Amino acid sequence: MSDIDAAKVKELRERTGAGMMDAKRALVETNGDMEKAADWLRSKGLAAAAKKAGRVAADGLVAVAVKGAQGAVIEVNSETDFVARNDKFQDLVKAVAGVALANGGDFDKTSAAKLTGSQKSVKDAVVDAIATIGENIQFRRAAGLSVKQGTVFSYVHNAVKPDLGKIAVLVGLESSAPPDKLAGLGKQIAMHVAAANPQAVTPGSLDKNLVAREKSVFEEQAKASGKPAEIVAKMVEGRLRKYYGEVVLLEQLSVMDNETKISKVIEDAAKAAGAPVKVTGFVRFALGEGIEKKQEDFAAEVAAATKH
Repeated sequence: MSDIDAAKVKELRERTGAGMMDAKRALVETNGDMEKAADWLRSKGLAAAAKKAGRVAADGLVAVAVKGAQGAVIEVNSETDFVARNDKFQDLVKAVAGVALANGGDFDKTSAAKLTGSQKSVKDAVVDAIATIGENIQFRRAAGLSVKQGTVFSYVHNAVKPDLGKIAVLVGLESSAPPDKLAGLGKQIAMHVAAANPQAVTPGSLDKNLVAREKSVFEEQAKASGKPAEIVAKMVEGRLRKYYGEVVLLEQLSVMDNETKISKVIEDAAKAAGAPVKVTGFVRFALGEGIEKKQEDFAAEVAAATKH
């Protein structure tokens, strides 16, 4: 146990809420593999029920641009929220979103393409903005979404201006129904995605490795009950259904009423529109997700300030 790095133990404790000795044991049992150790703790019921997101917010803006059956979403980061509220920064982000739409949401093509009405590429325009605004700015990512027949709808949460904000969502609805008849559904689904953060549209479109990993944990938990194999199988099946209800869009309960499945919401809307409706996909960008940001020790700063 002494061979396990203390920093790893600390990280595992923060991720899972487990006790120090349990975290150590988990790392020993899994030869120091952080992901396997987290699963080991969960299977033994030693991890905290609440999951910590582990995502540190970064400043800047996410943005969407939509035209009929096509949409694009981007993220441009700044160091402070003050810059995110700067008109020049917002104009830049809006312009980059438009370029991304014209390039199918492809990041590299968007970076190399010229801004509308300018001879400068997006990449060069961002560099110029750093000098003009006086803060580090990065065009971080982009994605696109399109449907063969139907419409792409968008929603931006915490919008500072139309199509600019903190969470941006695109949803593709495939249907022969007129766009105006799908507008209410499109907005509702996009808002739901922003709030519920599903991982896939259907159970079948979930990452196979992720499902296998969850199932393995459920099996270990069920086996620990000591019940017969057929009962264990039913327990695992039930827990998988619950898991799908948490992470799969069509299986989730609508955030609007917390009672109706999204699949039923779509079914009802299709009847009202007079044509079948299918969610072909979605994209969700939350500002700063996955960015590691230096953690400031506020107490230490105050203590240091009192010594001067």
